[in-house]
Amino acid sequence: MSIAYEWRGHFDNTAINALHAEGFGHAPLRDDWWAQVNQHSLGWVCATEDGELVGFVNVAWDGAVHAFILDTLVTGRARRHGVGTELIAVAVREARAAKCEWLHVDFDDDLRDFYFGACGFQPTHAGLIAL
Repeated sequence: MSIAYEWRGHFDNTAINALHAEGFGHAPLRDDWWAQVNQHSLGWVCATEDGELVGFVNVAWDGAVHAFILDTLVTGRARRHGVGTELIAVAVREARAAKCEWLHVDFDDDLRDFYFGACGFQPTHAGLIAL
């Protein structure tokens, strides 16, 4: 696989809605991701192969020193090839370059090995209220 990674790369809303639907197991939506990330995010990373979006991660932030990993997505055919790990590596590098001091992520238990093992996150105490 020859994958290109781009910080704040251009993407098509239809492509990312399809990727999100595949990743989270729901019908494709018609969300305006482009407007959302441009308004609310420090940045995002696009992974493409031959111009096709095969991976994405959103890096939201508080406008200061905390950044947050959201919506790490890799299409099924590109999984298990290091695409997700590289998406996170680019996000870490760019958040550090933006002078963020912390990069947060929360995830389901089945992704523990990915985030703690492959990506280098450390466990920490956190709180959550389901709304």
